[in-house]
Amino acid sequence: MKQIKYKTLNVNGVNIAYRESGETKNPTIVLLHGFPSSSHQYRKVLNQLSDDFHLIAPDYPGFGNSDFPLAENYEYTFDNIAITINSFLEQKGISSYALMIQDYGAPIGFRIATAHPERVTGIINQNGNAYKEGLGEAWGGIQALWSDRNNSTEEALLPIFSLEGLKWQYTHGTRDPENVNPDTWHLDYLRLSRPNAHAVNLDLFYDYQNNVKLYPKWQEYLKEYQPPVLIVWGKNDEFFPEDGAEAFKKDVKNIDYNIYDTGHFALEEDGDKIIAKMRSFMKKIMK
Repeated sequence: MKQIKYKTLNVNGVNIAYRESGETKNPTIVLLHGFPSSSHQYRKVLNQLSDDFHLIAPDYPGFGNSDFPLAENYEYTFDNIAITINSFLEQKGISSYALMIQDYGAPIGFRIATAHPERVTGIINQNGNAYKEGLGEAWGGIQALWSDRNNSTEEALLPIFSLEGLKWQYTHGTRDPENVNPDTWHLDYLRLSRPNAHAVNLDLFYDYQNNVKLYPKWQEYLKEYQPPVLIVWGKNDEFFPEDGAEAFKKDVKNIDYNIYDTGHFALEEDGDKIIAKMRSFMKKIMK
């Protein structure tokens, strides 16, 4: 396996941190992380697939080791983050890639895919939603924010940023919570404890409603361009339950469908199985 490199690239004045492994001559997989995580969530993928693939995992602005600009200097919307990550890929000279999406990685990845469908060789989807039926019960508080953003609806969401709230996101729905490395939620807690971090992430929670409005556009992309899709989904996810995975079957013909008895961060508990699926899927679509 190739050693993981920890790098940064300045994109329009924002330093984007990223992890990269594998030879650039090999097929590329762009790994797009979710909330509240970072490229750290793909550490197993970067370690295990670098023999056959070129892997690149950026941290979004305000996440991981990337810069955390003030909101008056950077617009924290999914539209803008997608622009930043697309610019990052273009600066890196990466113009053909599979996308791995999870949670926030889905709205960012689908924006990139619909803007540049010719660049996307396939989609690896680990609990990345694109259908209304995939919005689970855990969205209740955020949907209340969408309906009426005020002090009360914002304060109701603050437990999400607590250490216990973050631990729940990683361990809920797992077969055994002891299978999940606690460094995950502790790292996220440190980052979410920075000044202005709650406010920025509440902005993103509020903006997420614009992702739902784009679901029909993303579904049309799937129907028209028919990218091969690998589903590797944790079925016990309170945010994005299995109905969200099932919905992809309506629009995608070439779909490799796999459901795991685990939670939102399925790679934590079932990483070896998922990575084996990723390897076989990528080798098939790159023939």
